[in-house]
Amino acid sequence: MSGRFFWFCVTLIGYVYAGYPALLTVLARLRPQPLFAPPADLPIVTLLIAAYNEQNVIAAKLSNSLALDYPRDRLQILVAADGSDDATPDIVADFADCGVELSYRPERAGKLAAITRALALARGEIIVLSDANNLYDAGALRALVAPFADPSVGATTGAKVIAKGDGALGDSEGLYWKYESYIKRQETRLSSCTGAVGEIMAVRRGLLDQPLLPEARLMADDLALAMHVLKQGYRVVYIPNARSIERVSASAQDEQERRARIVAQRFVLMRHSHRMLPLLNPLLVWQIVSHKYLRPFVPLAMIGALLANLAAVIRPAAQGGMLRLASPFNWVMLALQAVFYALAWMGGRNECRGIWGKALYIPAFLVNGNRAALVGLYRFLTGRHTSLWNRVQRRERESSASEQRRVNPSYRVLSGKENNP
Repeated sequence: MSGRFFWFCVTLIGYVYAGYPALLTVLARLRPQPLFAPPADLPIVTLLIAAYNEQNVIAAKLSNSLALDYPRDRLQILVAADGSDDATPDIVADFADCGVELSYRPERAGKLAAITRALALARGEIIVLSDANNLYDAGALRALVAPFADPSVGATTGAKVIAKGDGALGDSEGLYWKYESYIKRQETRLSSCTGAVGEIMAVRRGLLDQPLLPEARLMADDLALAMHVLKQGYRVVYIPNARSIERVSASAQDEQERRARIVAQRFVLMRHSHRMLPLLNPLLVWQIVSHKYLRPFVPLAMIGALLANLAAVIRPAAQGGMLRLASPFNWVMLALQAVFYALAWMGGRNECRGIWGKALYIPAFLVNGNRAALVGLYRFLTGRHTSLWNRVQRRERESSASEQRRVNPSYRVLSGKENNP
């Protein structure tokens, strides 16, 4: 029995991390590569920036937004700063002369609620959702709006890129996002993305005017909006050349907290699948189950594989004494798991340097991410999950003028206050 259970757990882990991407790659090659020509007339775009207590980065974000390669008369920049009790609203007000608008009320109801309220002020045909702690490439908006010439496209999402120079943690998180971007690229080619990157996502205004299901308030905004678009029969398209550059989390603990919140909200989606999934599209349902539903169960499969392996090793000795050993295969599997977790422990103890540090941080990143998934599952089961978003601390240097110019050569200081905090 332990042998079958072991292989079930290993198969689940292998399918989630390797099998599903491999199947996607094969099936996607049967479809033509999508080509998106830029529209003849650029649509009016509202860049809606969620900014809860972002006084350290909001000025740099607004300067970056004002320097984007998009006609200024067709771009509205709107900041949703609900609940902020720092200087964020005041800093945004300093940019009023540049045309930046503010949506603010003191009460805090969560990121999705702040976005929904700010939509009443939005004038764009396309709503681009962004966060305050990331910077766009100059051509990101043009790339995001191009696919909307296809009437089947309801939303687009870009690539999240981790800024260089953040050590092994940044390298491992950057590798993770490259992996996720590959999956999104194949999903787009096959049919549609099953999710979006919340800090660089564009949605047709008409779809946002449709009321979200009440359950969406308990989910992350990017997941809730992506499911909302898919449920209405539209596609979500990944655009790799629309890039959002972001600093890595300040610590592995901050990243773990972020992942725990995401996993808890993903279980909310599972609980309300009958209302939120596009059930009339079996191909898309398979993609969502493979990409979104199975991954939170990987930590349980990892624990199950280890326990089953231990049982297979211990049982022979318990039944026939120490002279009766388990099969060499079981010992090899147990040794491989022990080495993997030992490397993860070494990588998680401190910020290792050099190529070995990067190698050690990959298992550490995987183990920490799956440990966060267990925390998210616990919070979901105990009802402790929340839609409220707490700002994750990012590495410093994220708002410096030098970094702005590296992302966008046309960057210039647009406000004398707080532009280089």
